[in-house]
Amino acid sequence: MSMMALIKKEVKELLTPATILPIIAMTLLFGMLGNAIGGAVKEAREKPSIGVVNVDDGKFSDIIKEECNKMARVIYNGSSKEDIEEGLNILKNKGSALIFIPANFSEEIYKGREGKIYIYWIMRGAGIMDSIPFGAIESILTLIEREISTILVEEKGVNASALSPLNRSETTILKGIEMQGVSPGIISNMISSQSTTVPIIMMIIIIMAGGMVISSMGMEKENKTLETLLTLPIKRRSIVIGKIVGSAIVGLLMAVIYMIGFSYYIQSFQQTLPLNLADYGLSLSFLDYILIGLSVFLALTAALSLCMVLGTFAKNYKSAQTLTLPVSLLALLPMFMIMFKDFDTLPLALKIILFAIPFSHPMMAMRSLIFKDYALVIGGIAYVTVFAFAFIALAVYIFNTDKLLTGRIKRGK
Repeated sequence: MSMMALIKKEVKELLTPATILPIIAMTLLFGMLGNAIGGAVKEAREKPSIGVVNVDDGKFSDIIKEECNKMARVIYNGSSKEDIEEGLNILKNKGSALIFIPANFSEEIYKGREGKIYIYWIMRGAGIMDSIPFGAIESILTLIEREISTILVEEKGVNASALSPLNRSETTILKGIEMQGVSPGIISNMISSQSTTVPIIMMIIIIMAGGMVISSMGMEKENKTLETLLTLPIKRRSIVIGKIVGSAIVGLLMAVIYMIGFSYYIQSFQQTLPLNLADYGLSLSFLDYILIGLSVFLALTAALSLCMVLGTFAKNYKSAQTLTLPVSLLALLPMFMIMFKDFDTLPLALKIILFAIPFSHPMMAMRSLIFKDYALVIGGIAYVTVFAFAFIALAVYIFNTDKLLTGRIKRGK
């Protein structure tokens, strides 16, 4: 056999519809994700939208207003303390912060004391990209403080290196919950530390358990043990369910072990954060943990049923390795998407993609349940249940045909 014949043989064995179709599907999925994420990145580069309520008539309050108009989009201006509530209502869906400058702000600074300003942060999500506007606003506040210090040095000779002219009182509003004295960064770190465990564990377990199922199918075909199994006096449905349940038990066992180890790792970071979310009602109840566990189990079952169907296309152990790619990507994509953005703040296209991936629902469950968003969690559980049963039924149908042995769908007797 010539070298070219060997190359053609290998290409023909590896380049099959079973390997090409998942790659095409992933390419289309990445194209949609690229367009949606590109829109989100473009949105993040825009100036932050803020509101300013100014009750002071001095020079330094004018500096704050001037810098805010230059560096941000001021979509609300108020002139009395009563305007704060109206401004927050306007900014609720499209703004990031409201700055309140009280009376005598400039006068206090000229007297050598700190001028107090009140900042109301408006958070709609705890993802990495959700926090970008707050960083931009922090830069504006730093620039304002530097300009005021420069003026004081020029006019009064004050040592600017030891001067801190602004005394900031911060209140963060996250999905209707007010947290006084807390910045968005601290809240984002706390929520991320609590809701990161499940996505990472799910990603690891799906990749490992899914790979085992697909590889097992390839090895059984290669070793001819699958033919022996199919000749036994047992229903094909029982074979499918037995394989899925057995793999699910192993997967859940691995999930528990990983969860225990990773929770200790996360707790080491939580000890350094000066915030207890339970003080604001942001905690999980026993029912919440049951819902998370149910979501994890169903997602794992859905993953294994999908892998069982993919495994039926494997001719041998080598070809089975290529079929693990779509499962691995479908596990990685939602993990990264959830880390970068909350489901509520995603563009519509990404929301549809994220909801359609069954593995994403347990990844979103913990963060959703912290804010008592039961509709998304229960809806996700219902969707994943339908997905799992649909693919189990498809796997049973394939096992009842000659597809496993002949490569063609022919109803078995």
